[in-house]
Amino acid sequence: MENTELIVNNNPKSSFSESIKTIRTNLQFSLVNSRTKTILLTSPEPGDGKSFISANLAVAFAQENKRVLLIDSDLRKGRQYKVFKVKNDRSKGYSNLILSDKSDVTINSFIIETDIKNLYLLPNGVTPPNPSELLSSTNNRELLDKLKAMFDIIILDCAPVLGLNDTLVMTKYSDVNAVVVTNKKTKVELLDQVKKNFERANAKIDGVILNRLKQKETSYYGYYGESE
Repeated sequence: MENTELIVNNNPKSSFSESIKTIRTNLQFSLVNSRTKTILLTSPEPGDGKSFISANLAVAFAQENKRVLLIDSDLRKGRQYKVFKVKNDRSKGYSNLILSDKSDVTINSFIIETDIKNLYLLPNGVTPPNPSELLSSTNNRELLDKLKAMFDIIILDCAPVLGLNDTLVMTKYSDVNAVVVTNKKTKVELLDQVKKNFERANAKIDGVILNRLKQKETSYYGYYGESE
């Protein structure tokens, strides 16, 4: 059965796919001086399409023969296992791996090789009592350091930023931070609040991706640019 959400894989010549590839190119310029290449995506609220964009962006990087790991860092309501149609094993996800040993054997047993060449997935796992505390732990830092040595690109699909501290904790591990917003839905005031939240965490928004902008050939369009 065709995976309808992975448009970059199913229809690489579509307007949406070309837009995602443009975002990929701009991200590559932002990462040119970075030793590690970790991209964090979030959104102001649920329903803005951050997981959809994260998945397609991961496919786009994999198509450039990059070894890509997509981590579902939304420990509360992650849905990448649905996007990629894989088993949601609550005992073998990102949250579980943070608390496990960091041997290569253990790590490889948690990571799922998707049907797309060069693309690997680490689902979110069981929801811990305090996701922010787990994500800010030394265990998580050590795990991500190990994963950065194993992959060319890591994409962190994080929780919505408003009302939660989870994503702000993850910014200390990322090289680039992008926010997915929804055309005609996301208010400027919300994006301003997101920016203030990032600033309080001593982090910055490197770009904004506009989702669901109506075009003649597609109902999605991506944009990436430097924030003020």
